[in-house]
Amino acid sequence: MRFSRFYLLIIGLIFAAFTVVFDTFPRSTFFLLSKKTRLGHFFQNSRSSVFSRAHSPKEISTWFSDSEPFRDHFMQMSMETKHSLALSQGENNVTFHASSDATTATGDDNAPADPEMQQYENHTADENAKISNAGIIVTGSGKNVRALMAFGGSSKGCVGYAQACNLYQKTFGKNVQVYCLIIPTAVEYYCPEQAKYISRPQFPNIKSTYALLDKEVKPVDAYTPLGQHAKEDIYLRTDHHWAPLGGYYAAEAFAKTAGVPFKDLSHYERKVLHRYVGSMYGYAKDIAIKNAPEDFVYYVPKNVTYTTTYTDYQVDKNYHVTAEGNPHNGAFFQHYRDGSGAAYCTFMGSDQRLTVVRTSTPSKRRLLILKDSFGNALPGYLFFSFGEIHVVDSRYFLKNMKDYVTQNKITDILFANNIFKAYSPHIYKSYLRFLSQSGAVSPAKSSSTKSTPATTSPTTVSAPTSPATSSASSTSDTQTSSSSSSKHSASSDKHSVSADKHSSSSRKSSSATSEP
Repeated sequence: MRFSRFYLLIIGLIFAAFTVVFDTFPRSTFFLLSKKTRLGHFFQNSRSSVFSRAHSPKEISTWFSDSEPFRDHFMQMSMETKHSLALSQGENNVTFHASSDATTATGDDNAPADPEMQQYENHTADENAKISNAGIIVTGSGKNVRALMAFGGSSKGCVGYAQACNLYQKTFGKNVQVYCLIIPTAVEYYCPEQAKYISRPQFPNIKSTYALLDKEVKPVDAYTPLGQHAKEDIYLRTDHHWAPLGGYYAAEAFAKTAGVPFKDLSHYERKVLHRYVGSMYGYAKDIAIKNAPEDFVYYVPKNVTYTTTYTDYQVDKNYHVTAEGNPHNGAFFQHYRDGSGAAYCTFMGSDQRLTVVRTSTPSKRRLLILKDSFGNALPGYLFFSFGEIHVVDSRYFLKNMKDYVTQNKITDILFANNIFKAYSPHIYKSYLRFLSQSGAVSPAKSSSTKSTPATTSPTTVSAPTSPATSSASSTSDTQTSSSSSSKHSASSDKHSVSADKHSSSSRKSSSATSEP
């Protein structure tokens, strides 16, 4: 009887301790394993606002659940336990994290032949893979763990994307050259054999898309050079993006297609951010990814002077633009600390802005890049190629595109989107809207807004001339996760949009230093 009372007392004390922790300790404001990078931004971390009538019971319940003290630590302990109990199957081990609406990737993968594009023969079987609508595949062990986002698109091509490129070429005529670049993702080059039944090949899709282009539009083949350098670190292992080195080879392919000068990496300063764990940890919730951090290596041009001007956009909680800021000068390259999860925001700091870079390159050609977050890695390699580079994200542009191209004397337009975004059925509507919109802000559904903080730096930034390796700096790291969808096309679009939000939200959760 005494032992029973003793056990009851112990259990009661444990429950009391948990009650004290969860009820009185400061609640989390952001963490790695949630669908929201910054928690309860509409509550402003205030208990009084939680109980106001401005929020629904569902929102309040979600906030209490997501902001539990030490939530990330408890989830990590759970993952560590599951991981330690899992049976090791060697370096080629494949783990599937299936979703409830899992489907198998099948379909006709025949596409018109293109003598210039060369399909990559993937014999890699020791890396990780992930898919949003048919589960997550994790392979490998130790420092070689790699996370990949599987592709569910058909071989018919990115029809809307090709139509957008054709429309822009017809709209702007002979004075402007339009280029179409589809950026393949890592699963095309690293998906293990035992997981290929889940992910469809991207090569037939890219070939079919380029076959849909009018003859006046120039396709950019980044697929072949990326395959030729697949043994290099061209894609990040722990993030859904490619690595800056992958962007370098794609920029080189574009420069060749556009007939502009291009400098090799000897004209750049190599910089390294250590212990980087990217967005795929938040997506997969697999501890093996967190335990396999990598180096984030990027390159800053030397011996060229450039000025970067930003126009920031405010957005609501649904990422609809609510306001446009005034142009201001800032640093193109943001520097983050070792271990920061915001490393991919090194380029321009955010997607939620219009960027204009004016270089010292004596060229009358002016480039406009229409991109998603993958395209962020491209402009920095083109400072030697164009006199001006304008960068527009497909989600955050308010001006009328016809007026913008005319007023800024744009000579070249590059569509640069990853294949998930390009395959989205909404991509055509986005770029079509740019041609007719007036520049006014559409009525927002929510008054809650987010803004991209302005970076401060000298008006003109000269790249350093001494080749040295340095670490990036930042104050915190955050990730976002994505939700599954039951259809391939919807899943591709949702993954692309949700994943791209990581680039903006991570930047807002981290403070960065200006470039030297």
